[in-house]
Amino acid sequence: MLRAMMAFRTCFLLPLLLLSGCSNVGYYAQAVRGQMSLMWKRQPIEEVLQDKSIDSDLRAQLAQVLEIRDFASSELGLPDNGSYRSYADVGRPYVVWNVFATPEFSVDPQTWCFIVVGCVSYRGYFREDRAEQFAADLEEDGKDVYVAGVTAYSTLGNFDDPVLSTMLYWDDHRLAGLIFHELAHQVLYVKGDTDFSESFASFVEEEGVRRWLVSEGRSGDIPDYEASRARLEAFGELVVRTRERLRIIYAAGYSDSELGERKRNAFGDMRQEYREMRAGWGDVLAFDAWFDRDLNNAHLVSVAAYRRFVPAFATLLRQQDGDLDAFYRVVEEIGQKDKPERHRLMLELIDDEPGGPEPFERL
Repeated sequence: MLRAMMAFRTCFLLPLLLLSGCSNVGYYAQAVRGQMSLMWKRQPIEEVLQDKSIDSDLRAQLAQVLEIRDFASSELGLPDNGSYRSYADVGRPYVVWNVFATPEFSVDPQTWCFIVVGCVSYRGYFREDRAEQFAADLEEDGKDVYVAGVTAYSTLGNFDDPVLSTMLYWDDHRLAGLIFHELAHQVLYVKGDTDFSESFASFVEEEGVRRWLVSEGRSGDIPDYEASRARLEAFGELVVRTRERLRIIYAAGYSDSELGERKRNAFGDMRQEYREMRAGWGDVLAFDAWFDRDLNNAHLVSVAAYRRFVPAFATLLRQQDGDLDAFYRVVEEIGQKDKPERHRLMLELIDDEPGGPEPFERL
């Protein structure tokens, strides 16, 4: 289930081909090689389907991908281009491994800045060993670190991104959501604002899956889908509550030894809250694997940003009477504002949502 969580929570944007005069040539070189390898491996899905030797399950999945892809453009107003109309078998469980890092006593992530996507809170590697080595170097500097395997990423329309073999682990509504999520990044990506950009893509993903299920005559599947999203929402809120609790602790002026004890207690309380939450989910494993890890500040960074403004986007769509084209135009206008004003508007929209959830945080 951890892999499923990562597909929905952390479909990270990998900064590629963005040489900017930085000294870390090796990092960029591996990114270029990894991206080019995917481009060489991709094949048009229609050609793959003509190969009589391919596995029947793969054939069925890829045929459905084409239907989902057409729905994304015709019914959701997402870009009609070559993205997700080709297939690449990457031969490994994840396409990229992302490294997150924070100071030992801070929940503010270390960031890395690139020309196109701005500053982001991770570094992506196409080889796990290189991600682990970079993480080890950060640990030696006293950082909290977390290495997360990622099943998909977007190049923001700079390439025609293929459907990857790593994306086909999912059931069909998760696969559809992943495609909608990644295409949403091509509609809007606000440089340097992960919270806004990822919340937008997450909302389009969820709205898209609901509409797709209805179009497929599968409205009866929506309650199960909604239940899975509610579990994800509850998990996200727990992560953010813990992050904000730790933010207060770290700013309180305690000694390092006292900070260490309070940090351990906060993560212990987080685990206990999850156990209590999990008890109401029956035999759903949900996020057990995530909690089985030795958690630190960096783990919180990998989750918290991706749902912060989802309720605000829901309000915006309602204000446009469900018209996605009008919704995209309004979101683009908000995206053009400076970051403090943009976030203020989004938080006001959450407050205005009738019966809606409370905002995750006030920064």
